[in-house]
This record gives sequence, structure tokens and C-alpha cells, in this order.
Amino acid sequence: MRLSHYFLPLLRENPAEAQIVSHRLMLRAGMVRQSSAGIYSWLPLGLRVLRKIEGIVRAEQDAAGAQELLMPTVQPAELWRESGRYDDYGEEMLRIVDRHQRDMLYGPTNEELITDIFRHNIKTYRDLPKNLYHIQWKFRDEVRPRFGVMRGREFLMKDAYSFDLDLAGARRSYNKMFLAYLRTFARMGLKAIPMRADTGPIGGDLSHEFIILADTGESQVYCDSAWLETDVLSTDVTYEDDLEPFFRRWTSLYAATEEKHDAANCPVPAERLLAARGIEVGQIFFLGNKYSAAMNATVVGPAGEKIVPEMGCYGIGVSRLVGAIIEASNDDAGIIWPAGVAPFEAGLINLRAGDAACVDAADSLYATMNNAGIDTLYDDRAESAGTKFAGMDLIGLPWQVVVGPRGLQKGVVEVKNRGTGQREEMTAEAAINRLKAAP
Repeated sequence: MRLSHYFLPLLRENPAEAQIVSHRLMLRAGMVRQSSAGIYSWLPLGLRVLRKIEGIVRAEQDAAGAQELLMPTVQPAELWRESGRYDDYGEEMLRIVDRHQRDMLYGPTNEELITDIFRHNIKTYRDLPKNLYHIQWKFRDEVRPRFGVMRGREFLMKDAYSFDLDLAGARRSYNKMFLAYLRTFARMGLKAIPMRADTGPIGGDLSHEFIILADTGESQVYCDSAWLETDVLSTDVTYEDDLEPFFRRWTSLYAATEEKHDAANCPVPAERLLAARGIEVGQIFFLGNKYSAAMNATVVGPAGEKIVPEMGCYGIGVSRLVGAIIEASNDDAGIIWPAGVAPFEAGLINLRAGDAACVDAADSLYATMNNAGIDTLYDDRAESAGTKFAGMDLIGLPWQVVVGPRGLQKGVVEVKNRGTGQREEMTAEAAINRLKAAP
């Protein structure tokens, strides 16, 4: 994509309304614009990141055996009255009356609707287990929306719901999602630490929050510093394995939010205990039969008996992750995107848009990069070198390739790694090979 044609409204100054790093950088980098309190339009650069995150989430859900569907944003209130949550959920629920005077709501979550789909379509134990998920916009009417997409009123969420015949099956489903979440966040360049959590208004009696460490995190957390050395992507485990030993091993390392941390009885020696700020990016719940029993969702068992399935639900804040990744990966110059979620793989900079030799070389390299499958944002604008460098650093693409008259005389381009800041001169061919080999 040529930057001269791209819709990328960058801001030079920090917006006064932005209180945290991710909000400031998302506004400055032209990723989002606020339409009303806690509600944002996603501009092309931000939407590219959102779609990259969706893709990783979807890939791991599919690999774990979950099946994607799509439920509506607006739900009938009668389902929530059936479960008993309509009045209990509180003022965060946006309640609507349609033209026929039917009570509706803008869904903050989907336990009731998925249970209704299940009970009308699955009747026998032979059709279990099932894990169904979707990636859909939600709305929770926060009294004080703040911090940009980190705590907005409208947000994109992946929510999955499992149905099993018994507790053993439900535990297998929970463990699969436990592994899927660790892998999902690791593929985004994040170290997500699972911490035992309260279930809140969702219900159930087993839950884990997945917390990433960031200096600007919203909550205080404590964990064994050994967590920093873990690498789930290198573990030899598959979704078809018995995952209970994996679950026990990965939860044996101490990790607790401030509410769960007991300093007097902490099992980790003081020299190994890490106290940090954390951001929640996902949560999983074992629900038991809280919803299936309340809504009479049953299946016929092997002996003709009526069985109330055990359920679990599993959420990832997809739009929230955009802000969380920025909070965890930035510097004074701007965003530093991990390769897996970057909006483009590389930025190509022509330092002299008025120099015919530079234009020819940069245009040729841009075509070669595209042909090599390197997703490239090409800054071909008639702007100063300083403006171009600042813009590329701000939007944080993993690699920058710079074409300038001095380099052309030597037959080289400059390649910069945004994460490390390392710069190196090499031929255009070597630059292509370097980018193709990058993880």
C-alpha cells in the first residue's frame, strides 16, 4: 500500500483526552477515532491489527475443536429472564424496547442465547461434546468508559461455550481452552499468566484470568518470576492429549491477583516473587449446569435418561488486546508491534520523493517486496526524512527499509529492526531475504 493513497490520519501531539499510553498512541497512529464515550470507529490501520488478532484467535479455537457460528448483537430479554439474569445484571446492560413493545437488549455476553440454540437443536448424548464460539461486538454501558479501547462500552469479543455430558468431559473442555489461550497470547508476542479468578456475574465455580504484565496495568498482580521463563509454544503437547497433567503443571507456578494474594502465606520466597501491574486479556469459566438447568437444556442419555449438560464459557477481549499489546510493547517513539499482529510486515521509505533515481529504486523494491509476499506500507510522500522516520516509528511496523541517494551510490539500502533499533546496510536482495526469513 502506498502511503500517499492510504487513509492514515497521524497526529503530531498527544490528545488531551488520552490518559494512558495505548489510547494516546492509537489516536496518534490513526488507528481509531471516538464517535461517543467509549465507542470507536476503527480506521484502516487499526482494523488491520484487529483482523490479525482475530485470525490468531480463530486459528487456535479451530485447532482446539471449537466450531464458529455468529450470534446477533441484539437479544430477546425473555431468555435472560428465563436464566434469572435480566434484573441481576445491572445498569451495564443496554435495554431496548422495539416497535412492537418487546423487551430486547444489546448483548453483553451470550450464555442465554447459545443455551437456547443448544436446547432446540441438540437432543442426544451422541451429539456431545460441543464447543461453539463466535467473534462479535458486545456492549456494556460502563458508567465511566475510559482508557480508549481498554475499557470501552462497545468492544469486540471472542466468546466460546462448551457442552459436555459430565464433569470429566467438562474438565477436558476447560483444559483445551486453557491451552488454547496460552498459545493464542504467545502467538501475539505476549506472556499471559493464568491466575485463579472470581466468577462474578457469569457464575460457576472455577475460573482463570489471563494476565499480561505491563507497567500501566490496571491491577496489581504477584507471580513466581519463573513464569518469565516459560514458553508454551515449545511444549510438546496437542489438543488431543490428556491435558490434566499440563494444566496442573502450568498452574503449579504461583500467580495471583491482589484480591487473591495472601502475603502472609505466599509459597514463593521473597527473592523470587514478582510484584507487577497486569492487564486482563481473557478469562475462562467452568459454569456447571447454571444455565442448562435454568433453561431446561437437556439431552437423552445412553439409557434413555435425561441429562443436564455441564457448560463452560471462554472469553477473549479481541479489541481490548489491541490496547493491551501496545501497553506491553512501546517506547518513546511509538508502538512496537510483535510480528504476528503488525498491520504491515515492513515500511518502505523513499527519502527523496523528488529524486528520479530514488523513486525508480524505491518503486522497483516495492514491487519486489510485494511479489515476495511481504506486506509493505510504502512511504512515497513528498515529506521530509524526519517526518517519514517519525511516522514509521510511531506506527511501529517490525521492519523499515530505507532507500536514499547516499545508499544508492553504494548499492545498498538501510534495514532497521523496530524492536531492537538495530540498523544495517545491505543490498536490496539481501533485505528481501532478511524480511522473508524473519519470524
